Amino acid sequence: MRRREAMKLMGVAAAMPAIGAHLEIAEQSAAGRLKQSVSRWPFSRIPLPEFCRACKAMGIVAIDLLQPEEWGVVRDAGLVPSMGYPTKRQDFIATGFNNPANHAMLLHELETTIPLAAKAGVPNVIAMFGNRYGASDADAIAACVAGLSKIKPLAEEQRVTICVELLNSKVDHAGYQGDHTAFGAAVMEGVGSPRVKLLYDIYHMQIMEGDVIRTIRAHATHIGHFHTGGVPGRHELDDTQELNWHAVARAIADTNFTGYMAHEFVPTREPLASLREAVLTCTV
Repeated sequence: MRRREAMKLMGVAAAMPAIGAHLEIAEQSAAGRLKQSVSRWPFSRIPLPEFCRACKAMGIVAIDLLQPEEWGVVRDAGLVPSMGYPTKRQDFIATGFNNPANHAMLLHELETTIPLAAKAGVPNVIAMFGNRYGASDADAIAACVAGLSKIKPLAEEQRVTICVELLNSKVDHAGYQGDHTAFGAAVMEGVGSPRVKLLYDIYHMQIMEGDVIRTIRAHATHIGHFHTGGVPGRHELDDTQELNWHAVARAIADTNFTGYMAHEFVPTREPLASLREAVLTCTV
């Protein structure tokens, strides 16, 4: 149901609230057992209000990777701003918690953003492990644990989850240190907070280590958010890609995952048609 059509039903829903509630539930459950979201940047050529309407019509319930000025637009469209950025820094990915020298700046950004996210109904804020710049994994893990442990009380108090992203260092992000699940899981174990979790990007981890379904099952307690993207190329979730995306989606749902699975692929065909196909593929 499109938002415009829903507005026509407001009078009926006001008189019959049970029907209005039923319509809302039916709309939000259109994508099955998973709450499907979509990252804004691959579809940025589509004006955000128009994009929100199209997403809602195909069963998507949230929009991912948004700046604060975009949160209200998404909320007004009846969708959840499922993940926010804490900054617009160009070196956001490379400058992470693995280096103690970055902690003061990163903590300030998160201390500013987390209360705003809580107030705006944004459940997740993204963070990065950072590039290694010669640091050993052991030292980097210790630094990440120390830094993230300082911000976890605020995240827990505000009920906003900090999702630290796993990225590949082989194709897209040379030098990135958080490039294997084991590294991220060690940090999560050290921090020990329900509000500090991994952003498990399936595209990146398929490139680095494969074995995606078994890894998701083994680290379900460490993962707070998922991103999709076909390998090779980070394109559509179709039969040109290595993974059986329906099987991956089913495996995630079977862990009783309650967060968001956000599509983050770059379409090579008509963008909304490609996105609609991805939603159908990942509906389980």
